[in-house]
Amino acid sequence: MKVNMGSADRIIRAIAGLVLLALVFIGPQTPWGWVGIVPLATALIGNCPAYSILGIKTCKTK
Repeated sequence: MKVNMGSADRIIRAIAGLVLLALVFIGPQTPWGWVGIVPLATALIGNCPAYSILGIKTCKTK
């Protein structure tokens, strides 16, 4: 898998994923917080499948 996400995109996704996961354990304790696994996983991997389909690339080319 090629990296198609830049560092700013990865940081934003990681923060959003952690905030959503916090909803499961802290706050309203809603099961919708488990959706936060998706942005967190894509941030850790550095590849977004939707970006690949749409041909979007936010990382700097080398």
